[in-house]
Amino acid sequence: MRFVIVTGMSGAGRSSVLKMLEDVGYFCVDNLPVRLIPKLTSLAMDAESTIERAALGIDIRNLQGLKELDDILAEMKENGCIYEILFLDADSNVLIKRYKETRRNHPLALQGRVDKAIEAEREELAPIKKKADYIIDTSHMLIRELKQEVDKIFLENTEYENFFITILSFGFKYGIPVDSDLVFDVRFLPNPFYIPELKKLTGNDHEVYDYVMQCENARIFEKKLFEMVNFLIPNYIAEGKNQLVISVGCTGGKHRSVTIANALSKDLKKLPYGLKVEHRDIERG
Repeated sequence: MRFVIVTGMSGAGRSSVLKMLEDVGYFCVDNLPVRLIPKLTSLAMDAESTIERAALGIDIRNLQGLKELDDILAEMKENGCIYEILFLDADSNVLIKRYKETRRNHPLALQGRVDKAIEAEREELAPIKKKADYIIDTSHMLIRELKQEVDKIFLENTEYENFFITILSFGFKYGIPVDSDLVFDVRFLPNPFYIPELKKLTGNDHEVYDYVMQCENARIFEKKLFEMVNFLIPNYIAEGKNQLVISVGCTGGKHRSVTIANALSKDLKKLPYGLKVEHRDIERG
């Protein structure tokens, strides 16, 4: 039997992941008191049980039980129950925004401030995060992108690294993305904007892509950028980082930055990390 514990920060997507797992055949239970976990696993592992895959959701509402979780997990191992822990995380500012948009109350907030509740929750969940087999940071993910990552782990059974890369193209005239970890300026490359037949196209069109990438400096830059990112990621992982936002900018965010972002994504797809490409300003102007 495959047994998955789904936990993490409130608002990071735990309920959504449980629904995804249920859709692919997992028997799912949410917010079961921690002390009842051994009973659930013994029933699932019974010789007459038809349950082959189970997922259990645990969150901060189980605060007292979390203090007992270490002993219960040890007991499960002794009884031959192999489990995996999926921890869902997100940036605190993103979580605050989600709570404001949904108008839901954080489990620890009561009448207090959401930001203080989130930091308190992060501290309480730190021990279980250290035990996690998989960590997914949902700060920059759409639901369909989260599903792709969940499917990789629990449906396709592919090798998974706890690291997610977002490549973000943008236009400097609209401001640098505030969540950038690395920012690169490609305004030194030839600008398709001044070519009449390319002006209204974007870096997603092969005519623009080919025009930019036929420049030797573009190819050299993209190659060196990939090599640097490939070098940095293992070092970031060693420091406990689990996501990276690489922002590539040109003047308007439609031609050169989109092209380089797409070219970089082709190389980064060769690496065993989660990856998405986003073109922030491609529709502007």
